[in-house]
Amino acid sequence: MSMFDFNEDLIRITEYKLAGSLPNPFVFNDGTPVTDPSQWPARKAEIWKHAVDLQFGHEPPKPEFLEVEPIYVSAKGKPNSYRITTGTRQKPITFTMVLFKTNTAEKAPVVVDGDLCFPYAFDKEFIAKFLDNGINFCVFNRCELAPDVNVFSKKGLFEGSYEYDRVSEIAETEQSNICIGQLRETYPDVDFSTVGAWAWGYSRCVDALEILGNVDTSLIAFTGHSRGGKTAILAGVRDERAAIVNPNEACAGGCSCYRIDMKAIREDGEEKNSEPISNIFNRFPTWMGRDLKPYVGREAELPFDSHDLKAMVAPRVLLVGEAASDIWSGPVGSWMTSEAAREVYKFLGCENNLLWYFRKGYHFHKLEDLDQLVNVIKHLHLGEPLSDNYYKTPFRPIEKAYDWRCP
Repeated sequence: MSMFDFNEDLIRITEYKLAGSLPNPFVFNDGTPVTDPSQWPARKAEIWKHAVDLQFGHEPPKPEFLEVEPIYVSAKGKPNSYRITTGTRQKPITFTMVLFKTNTAEKAPVVVDGDLCFPYAFDKEFIAKFLDNGINFCVFNRCELAPDVNVFSKKGLFEGSYEYDRVSEIAETEQSNICIGQLRETYPDVDFSTVGAWAWGYSRCVDALEILGNVDTSLIAFTGHSRGGKTAILAGVRDERAAIVNPNEACAGGCSCYRIDMKAIREDGEEKNSEPISNIFNRFPTWMGRDLKPYVGREAELPFDSHDLKAMVAPRVLLVGEAASDIWSGPVGSWMTSEAAREVYKFLGCENNLLWYFRKGYHFHKLEDLDQLVNVIKHLHLGEPLSDNYYKTPFRPIEKAYDWRCP
């Protein structure tokens, strides 16, 4: 049975709380309505200050230079490793990018993924989903740019390491929500978050791929899972070289909805709740921008929500992947904000470029998720038809959290 074969009773919503309506993207800050697509760039600049800068902090600077050094080159279909050196000449940053090349002679599309820190990144079936479909796969470890650690518990750190000492030092100060790591050492005066640092790495991989010249850089897809999904959508918003932006189960601060708090009974019969904004700042306070923290418990006052972030990708393709029983990712909130963002896509004449789907199951980057991404890439690259797995909800209809529509 297909992972996409379900009805509206797959999960049962037991609690639903809405902290106010979603902000209207079609009204300027001064109250003037947005009535023509020619006005969108100006309105987008206003939304950007909240949905991007407030939520994630400011973008780290573009590097002074970038060099790509092959450190292991193998046959096609095998991992080819490159050392990227970038940042400033005074304080350079280095990290490794791994590129799996297809067996095709011509340049092929490429998927960029920052989740080399996750175990599936070198799974043969995972990689084969791309290579067997004529798509290159580029992966890097975002945590080389900024460690992914809980600054209070220091879990996952080895005593005596630089990271342990640095985290211990910061945790004892009032600056425990400041991103650390290589990028911070190079740009100490820029206010960026850990997710912002990770997103910066996607762009540097694209820089490297442009230098190498061995992939089709006109069809680049950014993807990532969970916290990597937050990173993928931010990277895709900031770097328009990504033709497809594919966050997978990105939870709060990604594709869910800050204003929606829900509980639901999953496929296995367990009742779970969605992730609140407070969880991020309680456990991983460096992930998001510092200006977001004052809104914990005041979600209704947020000047944006995730529909605004999704709308920032337009008119390029946004593919939002969710799992029905991943209640922590806020399936209702993700659906709600995707549908709201589609109003912007419709306004810009590219409604079909926002796709979302649910599959059965739980929180993971599964092969079925890759099938959907491959489907979209081949649709753009080869004109193949889209699958019929999009726009199906695993829960009963919920009243829209907004009353505005595309002008």
